[in-house]
Amino acid sequence: MSEPRDIKSLIAEMTLEEKASLCSGKDTWHMQGIERLGIPSIMVTDGPHGLRKQRASADHLGLFDSVPATCFPSAVGVASSWNRDLIRRMGEALGKECQAENVGVLLGPGANIKRSPLCGRNFEYFSEDPYLSSEMAASHIMGVQSQGVGTSLKHFAANNQEHRRMTSDSVMDERTLREIYLASFEGAVKQAQPWTVMCAYNKVNGKFASENEELLSDILKDEWGHEGFVVSDWGAVNERVQGLAAGLELEMPSSNGEGTAQIVEAVKNGELEEAKLDCAVERLLSVIFMAADQRRPNTVVDPEKHHQLAREVARESMVLLKNEDGILPLKRSGKIAVIGALAKQPRYQGSGSSQIRPTRLEDISEEMIRLAGAAEVAYAPGYDLKEEQASDEMTKEAMQLAAEASVAVVFAGLPSHYESEGFDRKHLRMPANQISLIEAVAEVQPNLVVVLSNGAPVEMSWLGQAKAVLEAYLGGQALGGAIADLLFGEASPSGKLAETFPAKLSDNPSYLFFPGEGDRVEYREGIFVGYRYYDRKELVPLFPFGHGLSYASFEYSNLVLDKKQMKDTDQLRITIDVTNTGTCAAQEIVQLYVRDIESQVIRPDKELKGFDKVALAPGETKTVTFGLGHRSFAYYDVELKGWVVESGEFEILIGKSSRDIVLRDGVEVISTTERQESFHRNSTISDLMKTEKGAAFVKEYISMLPFASAIEGSHSEMLKAFMQFMPLRGLISFSGGKFREADLQGVLEKLNGR
Repeated sequence: MSEPRDIKSLIAEMTLEEKASLCSGKDTWHMQGIERLGIPSIMVTDGPHGLRKQRASADHLGLFDSVPATCFPSAVGVASSWNRDLIRRMGEALGKECQAENVGVLLGPGANIKRSPLCGRNFEYFSEDPYLSSEMAASHIMGVQSQGVGTSLKHFAANNQEHRRMTSDSVMDERTLREIYLASFEGAVKQAQPWTVMCAYNKVNGKFASENEELLSDILKDEWGHEGFVVSDWGAVNERVQGLAAGLELEMPSSNGEGTAQIVEAVKNGELEEAKLDCAVERLLSVIFMAADQRRPNTVVDPEKHHQLAREVARESMVLLKNEDGILPLKRSGKIAVIGALAKQPRYQGSGSSQIRPTRLEDISEEMIRLAGAAEVAYAPGYDLKEEQASDEMTKEAMQLAAEASVAVVFAGLPSHYESEGFDRKHLRMPANQISLIEAVAEVQPNLVVVLSNGAPVEMSWLGQAKAVLEAYLGGQALGGAIADLLFGEASPSGKLAETFPAKLSDNPSYLFFPGEGDRVEYREGIFVGYRYYDRKELVPLFPFGHGLSYASFEYSNLVLDKKQMKDTDQLRITIDVTNTGTCAAQEIVQLYVRDIESQVIRPDKELKGFDKVALAPGETKTVTFGLGHRSFAYYDVELKGWVVESGEFEILIGKSSRDIVLRDGVEVISTTERQESFHRNSTISDLMKTEKGAAFVKEYISMLPFASAIEGSHSEMLKAFMQFMPLRGLISFSGGKFREADLQGVLEKLNGR
C-alpha cells in the first residue's frame, strides 16, 4: 500500500475544469482519472449477486457479452438464509472476483423494502422488514469490502416499484420514511460504511433523490456519518448542479462533458460555491485512492471453490414451505418423476442489469440423478416456458409418467418474462399451463412435491393438492445441486421467508395504492408494511414472514432477561436455549420480536429486533444470546426529530416465525427523553395530566365545573370522557363565569414557565 496522500493539497493543484470532470463518469463503467496528477480511473460494475463485467461496449442493460463469474443466489434467496456469516463469505468471494477483474466498486447490494410483491425488481432486494434487510446488507458490504473492493448500497431511497421509476414520486409521512424505508439503509451504512451509496431514480416527497439534500446530506452524511460518496443510478440525474449541491458527487454514466460544463459554469457565475465542489472531489478521491491502494493484481480465483460456496448459499436460501406426511426427504428407491421445463432450463437469476454469465450452470434433473441412489429418475417437460396455454400432448406425457412413479416432483415458477427490472407484475399468478400441469399431475399422483423458482411470492390455488412445497427462489448457478441436496436429505432445509406470501394480492397493504396515479405514488399504508399489516389486521397469509420448515424439530426453553426494569439507555441481555429434538443435524433461525403493550402512538403489534441462526446436532442444546438497546424499543417522533422510547411495559417475543411465538416475557422500560411540553388554549385535560404541573392545575381547577360533582353518578362515564378531551378554553364556557379569558392566559403562562 502506498503512502497516505494529502488529498486537500492535491485538490489545490487542480484546475476548476479538472475538479468538475471528476464528478462525471469517464464512460459507462469507469470513473474519470487525471493522469498528470496520478489520479487513476477506477472501474465500477454491476452486482450484487455476481460480477457483471462486460468485455466491451457502452451498454448497461446486459445485452452484450460479460466475463464469466460466479452467479450466487439473488437477494430474495440470500435474505431467506438469515445467515450473516454466510452472506459475508459470499461477499468475500465477490470481492476476490472483482480484484481478479480489476473492478474497484461492485454496484450493490439493493436494500429497498418490498412494499408490494408486484415490484418487478423484488428479487434483487432483501426483505419487507428494515431490520432484516439492513443486517443482510451490512454483512454483504463487509464481505466485499474486506477484499479491498467497494460496494454501492442502492437505491437510496424509497425505490419500491419499476413502473415509471425514473419520474415517480414516492409520497409518505416522515415516520414511515424513517421507520421503514430509510431504516433499511441506516443500519447498513452505520455498521459497514459502504464506499458509495447509489441514489434512486424516483422523487421522494416531491424532490428527485438525485437532488434531495435532506436525504443525501442531512441524513446520509451528517446524521448517519457516511464517509464515501453518492453516485447516481445510471441516468438518474435531473439537474446536475442542484444534485451536486445536494450531495450527489458522481454522475454515471458519462454525460459526455455536459455535466462538467454545467458545474464549471455554476462555479464561475456564483451559483455553486467552489468549496462545495472541493468537498465532493475530496470524497471521490478518498474512494478512488482506497480502491487503487488496495488493488491486488495477482488475485487468482478458484471457480470450483466459489461454485461450491454458491451451492452452500443456495441450500440455505431455500425455504421448505410445506411437508405433509414426511414426504421429504425423498426415498432413494422406486421411481421419481421429474416434471417441468424449469428442471432442464432453470430460472437461476433475475432479469435486467444484474444478469450474470455463470462460470457453469447445473441441470437440476441431472443433479437429482446423481443423488437418487437406487431410485429411477425420469423426466417430462410438462409445459413450454414460452407459452401460457397448456399443451394436451405434454400434459398427457407428464400424467403418464407421474402415474407410473412413486412420487412426482414438479418444477414450476415464474419465467423471466413474468418478472424483471423495468416493469412490475400485474398479478401473483404463475403461468396457466404450469397451474393446470400441477393440477393434472395431482389427479394421478397423490405424492406430489412442487419446487418453485421465482423471485417473489406467487398465489398457490393448487397448494392443497401438493404434499410438499420447496421455495427455491432464484438459486444461482449451483441451484441444481442445492435442490437435490435438500430433496434427498443431504442437508436439512434451513431457510425462512424474509417476506410474507399473501393468500391473494388484495390482502397486500399497498394493494389499493400501487403503483399510484401518474407519477404520484402515495404510501397510504404507512408503517404497516408486510407482516406489520397482516398481524394488525389479523389476516391469515398463505405463509407468514419468518416461516420455514426443517427435517429436524426444535424445542425452545429457558428464556431469561437479565433485568425486569431498565432505562432506555441500558442494554437488555436475553438468552434462550434451543434444542434439536430431531434425528438429523440441522440449523434453526431464532427470531426475536418486540411489542409495545400500550402506546400513545400507533405501532405494529410486534417488530423484528433480533435473529440468530444456530447449527445443532441431534439432541444438542445451544444458548442463543441477544442484546437490545434504545433503538429496539423506539419509534420515530416527528416532533422531536428523533428516536423516542415511551415509558411502559414491553413484551419480548421469541418465535419460529412471526406467527409462531413460542416464548415470551416482559420488561419495563423507562424513557429518559425529556419532552418540553408547550400548552395552549386547545390542550386537553388529558394532555395536562401527562405532566406534574398540568396534573396539579387539573386538581385545583376541576372543582369549578358545575357538573364535577356528578362524575360519580349515572352519567359518570360520559362526563369523564367529556372532561378528558375538553380543551382548556372549555373552562370558560362551562365554569359558569368562574374562569375567564384572562385566567386562561395566566394559567398558560404558568404552565409554560413564563
